[in-house]
Amino acid sequence: MNYHIRYYGDPVLRTKSKRVESIDEDFGFFAEQLVEMMYEYDGVGLAAPQVGVSKRVFAVDDGTGSGWKVVINPEIIRRSQETETNEEGCLSVPEIYESVQRPKKITVRYQNLKGEIVEESLEGYPAVVFQHETDHLNGILFIDHLSVTKRRLLHRALTDIQRRAVPRMDPDFEEPHRLDAEPNPKAKETF
Repeated sequence: MNYHIRYYGDPVLRTKSKRVESIDEDFGFFAEQLVEMMYEYDGVGLAAPQVGVSKRVFAVDDGTGSGWKVVINPEIIRRSQETETNEEGCLSVPEIYESVQRPKKITVRYQNLKGEIVEESLEGYPAVVFQHETDHLNGILFIDHLSVTKRRLLHRALTDIQRRAVPRMDPDFEEPHRLDAEPNPKAKETF
């Protein structure tokens, strides 16, 4: 299948994703493609809905040096009362970067590619990335965390992105290859 980044305005980004029931060879192949696309587009995370697949899975490489991982059926089981604000961007909402307030520390549970249950505590940037990607699986975009006033200020830019999303919804759409593209200067902030 030909996967490509879906933009704001595509209904798949607003749909709650379905649980992954089987971690088989086909799923492993999809997960591998998700990781490759994350790196190709200079992202630190990429959720399945962002490529048109409504499944509860995302790839992530938060820059901590531990490399990439695939997170399957994630749950955030604890959130700290303490919050912090970080600038976020999104491959599905290109060229928009805004400050978003989220819990500073979280405890998460998910499956890895071997089907094993993993539970870990995250804080700082890894926590931000995990929350951002989990939001994608619930049909939530980072712009949904902005004030109404801020979203109104972004209306024109969001309308433009929405117009660009329409051709991308066509099943025959082919993403232009990005090998010759300039690296994204905000790559470490784009999910």
